[in-house]
Amino acid sequence: MTETLKNQLKFLIEADKTKSISRQTLLADESRRETVAEHSWHFALMAMTLFEYCALENVDINRVIKMALVHDLVEIYAGDTFAYDERGYESKLKREQDAADILYKLLPENQAQEYRGLWEEFDEMKTPDAVYAAAVDRFQPFLNNYLTGGHTWVKYGVARDKIYERMLPVKEAIPQLWGFVEDVINENLEKGFVKE
Repeated sequence: MTETLKNQLKFLIEADKTKSISRQTLLADESRRETVAEHSWHFALMAMTLFEYCALENVDINRVIKMALVHDLVEIYAGDTFAYDERGYESKLKREQDAADILYKLLPENQAQEYRGLWEEFDEMKTPDAVYAAAVDRFQPFLNNYLTGGHTWVKYGVARDKIYERMLPVKEAIPQLWGFVEDVINENLEKGFVKE
């Protein structure tokens, strides 16, 4: 076995840890919290399924799927930061960059550069691929929140304006979903699941 292949296997074994990192979002059946691996898989599947509604030009769905698969790998070391945790976001970038330094060094140089580049592009949200990816990444837990009675919005007292702000990439990248997003937010506001 070559050194390259050994390192790739080390990376894949390390990536398996995402299966045991819990996120705040419940599964749609409310049986438990989803894992980072489950979120990434669902994000990739949603990106493929909803791609016909992407309003952005020159989006490469293959790159978006790659982003879905690598975007949260750093959480193996950095942990998951809840979307509305303002305090957690103060250290998120540093924690995740440190994690990326460790994780991507396991790979051969060309793969390390590609995966880290996809992760950085996703976080920066400056390319059409990254904006579409961010829209789907944010829509996935939003949909689960809708299906679970606003679970995390209720648990953490999330305000309507914070949800609107977080969901703006959906308005840009998948405008056909925006009416649904607004309806869900308003419905959850009326039920008291979202704060004014």
